[in-house]
Parts: sequence; structure tokens; C-alpha cells
Amino acid sequence: MATTAIPKTKISGGSFLLEERQTADVFTPEDFSEQQQMIGQTTEEFANNEILPQADKIEHKDFSISRDLLKKAGDLGLSGVEIPEAYGGLEMDKVTAAIIADHIAKYAGFATTWGAHSGIGLLPIVYFGTEEQKKKYLPRLATGEIVGAYALSEASSGSDALNCRARAVLSPDGKHYILNGEKMWITNAGFADLFTVFAKVDGAKFSAFLVERTFPGFSVGAEEHKMGIRGSSTCPLILNDCKVPVENLLGEVGKGHIIAFNILNIGRFKLCAMCVGGARVSIEHAVAYAKQRKAFGKTIGEFGLIREKIANMATLIYVGESLVYRTVGMMDALLSEIDSASPDAAAVAKERRKAIEEYAVECSILKVWGSEMIDYVVDESLQIHGGYGFVEEYPAEGAYRDARINRIFEGTNEINRLIITGFLLKRAMSGQLPLMPAIKKLMDEVLSGPSVGEEIEGPLAEERKLVAQAKKLGLFIAGSATQKYMQAIQEQQEVMGAIADMTIEIYAMESAVLRAQKMVEQKGEASAALAVAMARVYLTQGFEKVESAAKKVIADVAEGDMLRTQLAIVRRLSKHEPFNTIALCQHIAQKTIEAGKYTLA
Repeated sequence: MATTAIPKTKISGGSFLLEERQTADVFTPEDFSEQQQMIGQTTEEFANNEILPQADKIEHKDFSISRDLLKKAGDLGLSGVEIPEAYGGLEMDKVTAAIIADHIAKYAGFATTWGAHSGIGLLPIVYFGTEEQKKKYLPRLATGEIVGAYALSEASSGSDALNCRARAVLSPDGKHYILNGEKMWITNAGFADLFTVFAKVDGAKFSAFLVERTFPGFSVGAEEHKMGIRGSSTCPLILNDCKVPVENLLGEVGKGHIIAFNILNIGRFKLCAMCVGGARVSIEHAVAYAKQRKAFGKTIGEFGLIREKIANMATLIYVGESLVYRTVGMMDALLSEIDSASPDAAAVAKERRKAIEEYAVECSILKVWGSEMIDYVVDESLQIHGGYGFVEEYPAEGAYRDARINRIFEGTNEINRLIITGFLLKRAMSGQLPLMPAIKKLMDEVLSGPSVGEEIEGPLAEERKLVAQAKKLGLFIAGSATQKYMQAIQEQQEVMGAIADMTIEIYAMESAVLRAQKMVEQKGEASAALAVAMARVYLTQGFEKVESAAKKVIADVAEGDMLRTQLAIVRRLSKHEPFNTIALCQHIAQKTIEAGKYTLA
């Protein structure tokens, strides 16, 4: 296992809304161990030296190169990082897995291939496979000898996965499950050897199966012609009386949803890590172009509006790193408490799944935030390139196309927004998260009239105070909405989405501030100046979104005098002095342009 300076405190999922975190509670990129830094460097070198020189051929669907690269990644241990050592893997932590995903994302076409293979392709077996299944498949998946894929989506049930039409029945002799149906948009389908396929046993029990490409009745449809990630294979699967040995049932009959949702949680944090890595590449291209392109006698990198774009791009990368590694740090802290040496392998696997599921809210936040962040970054990169950004010969055009799928991958952002609010309410109702008492306490406080806020001292006191205000706003709005709709709030998707937006921004704002605060405490204000500037820029933007979402919900749940009263409370909770974001962005842009890339130095 990689040695990581993971937080010692066990943190409940979603509790960031209710509790003030200390810097000791969060893991940041500055906490990477020497081994993790080396793995990041190895991955970076692999991407630069092996992947990028082949990108054009892969983009034109020469998937023999993709398979060869997967083998090379396997030789370096990059694909087997989460596979136990007993089955040929490195058995490292989630932080290391995120680092690899982050640094391999130099070219989205292959990053998608690798992610589907090393993540959702093989992790179902790691977490849910029998001993025989693990021994049979994991060593070959780790080395890239065989390639994995994950087949959940169907034409009529993308986000509504449990409503799939694929069917499975036990053969009369009890030796096979016979699968019929189609799966759509399956990454790696054109060349993968092993598929985790979901189907309903007897048309009712949602279950998972390990299906080999050579099984009778299994076939792959034609390649989809996609807008982006053209360097990845995407095809439908056709199951026509496909014979799957009973020993290839994955997990239990009727428990396929547990596999599907847990694996997607892991996929979501890795997707955010890849978005961060892709954003770093985009800002490098944007800065390089801005430094050499001249207009009106200057390089465009000297113009304020271009510099503002570069500063915002850099800020988002900083926040993205903060979000990803804070989340996987919490996950690793919980996983580290599990006794992996226990002879009860099934119990160990169950505890690991519970540890990952604990942070379902945070993983959905990462997925939504990361995919929308990369869309902003590639869009601004294209804008900085001007007309050349729209031309295929320049990298901005391809990055723009490639990024768009991320808001659909791993559950659409709309579904993930509903998951965020829905899971929080579910945890509150079950008593796992004391959300309702916190809401009641706050409602009593704000309705009793103006009060003096808690004094916050130490580094970044004003920034932490603003995060605390955002949390109060979030609780107040959640309280107002649940008072009106009660259990029926689940049907109010617009309200659920707005509460999710507030929750996302609160987690992102706090992550940015805690990382900057930690850097100030450990390195001093001068060394942390750029991180503090980025935290302040993001706080300004994030708080505006929180306030806007609050007003949107209040206007729906109140009217007349009650509306005016609640808007007054929103204004009171939103009151703060603004940061000088123009000056802050100038500082961030100058440092980024000088470095030629995203930097915190």
C-alpha cells in the first residue's frame, strides 16, 4: 500500500454541510507521498512519450495501438493499481488511483479507453467477484492481456438503468444463463474481451454477469460516429440467446444495482480527476497561444479580458484538485480502518463497498463540478485561440468536442444533482446525518432576528466566514423547501437541483479555502499567496451561485409577506464585503503566463 498522510478523523459523508472542518481533516496535493509523486511523474511521462505521439492514429480508430498502450500501462502497473496483489495488482489507495487518472488525461480518446478498462471494466470483479472469478480474470486485466468494459446503458434506459430490457433466464440444465437484449454506447466494445453486462433474471431481478466476447450469442455492433472522444471505441452489444456459464454470475441474483451504483461512485471521482488533468493541458495550449499571438501591437496575453480568462481557468484547476484529493483522502481514511488481513474476504469486500458508498454525495458533486469545469476551460481556451480555435489543426477544437461527453458519462449531471439532494435527505431521514436538527436550529436562529455571527480567527478568517455563511444559506433553503413540500420534495426536481447547486458550491468553496489555509499554516503567507488568491476568486463566484440558487428556491416556496421575510433573511446571510477579483485575477494570470502553465509557485 502507498504511504499517505491521510486524515486520522473519520468523516461522515455529507457532513461538510453541518460541521466546520479543520485543515488536519483534509488531504490535499501538497500531502502526496514521495511514492505518489513518482507514480504521477511516471504516468505523466507515459502520457507524453507513449500516448501523445500516437494520438492521431488512435483518433482515426487504429485500436491495435490502444490495446498495445493498455499493455504498456499494465507493465507500468498503471492499470492494476486497485487490484489486490494476490491477483497481480499493486493494491494501492484511492489517492494514487486518482493521481494516475489525473495525469493520464493528456489525450481524451485514450484516457477514456484506459478509464473504462482500469476502472468500471475491472473493479466490479475486484469488489464483487468470487475467488475463482478474481483468479481467472484479474491478473490478465492487470497486465492488459485482456481488456475490460462495462455494459449498463440501453437505448431506452440510460440514466434509468434499473429499467433495462435485457433479460436473463436459467437454462433447463441449470448450467447457463441465457441473455437476450441490447446494450448501447459501450466504451471499448470494439475490442474488449470481457464485459460486465447487466440484465434482469426472469425479467425482474436486476443482476450482473461477466460475459466473454467469445461466448455463443454475443456480438458487437458497428462503431458509433461520435462528436468527440473519437479515439475511443463505442459500439452497441447484441445478446441473442447468449450463453453465460452460471459461474459467471457476478454477485447475487437481484443485487446488480449494488454493483452498478458502487462502481459508478468510483467512476465519478476518477472522471473529475481526468477533467482536472485535461484542463491543465487546455490552459497550457491557451497560454502558449496567448503569448505568441499579437493584436494591436501587443500579445493578446497582455490584454485584461484574456488574462481574466486565464486566471479563471487556473482557479478552476486549483479548486478541482482540492475537491478530488479531499474526497479520495476521506475515502482512504475510512478504507484504512478495514482489516484487509481478515480471513473473511466477503466481509472485507462489504466493508470496502460501504466505505466508498459513504461518500456517494461527494462523488456526485465531483462528477457534476468537474464535467462543468472542463467545459468552461475548453470553451475559454477555444475563445483565446479565436478563429484558429475552430480549426482542427489546433488543439482547442478537439478538446472542446472531447469534453462535452463528461456531463453525460457516469450518470447525467441532472441525475447526479438529484442524487446529491436525495442522498442528503435520505441520510437525514435515517439518522445517519443530523441534517434536520441542524436545519431546525438555524431556522429558529434566523427567524428570531439579526444575530452576531460567530467570530472566526486565524488564517483566512474572512474566507472561512463566507463559507460558514454559505452553509447557513444552504441549510435555510433546505429547511424552507422541506417545510413546504415535506416528502413530496422528491418530485420537485427544480428545487432539488437548486439545493444540489448550493451544496456543490459549498463543498467546492470550503475545499478551496481549507487547502489555501493549510498552505498558509505550513508554508507561510508568501508561499501560499497564489492559492489564497485563487480561493478568493472562487469564493466570489461560488457565493454568487449559492445566493442565486437560494433566491430561486425562496421564490418558489414562499409568497407575500413570507416571501419578503425570507428574502430579507437571504440578504442578511449573504452580506459580505467583496474581494477585488480584478486585482486577484491579474496576479493569477501573471504567474500563470510566466510559468506557461497552471502553477501554485
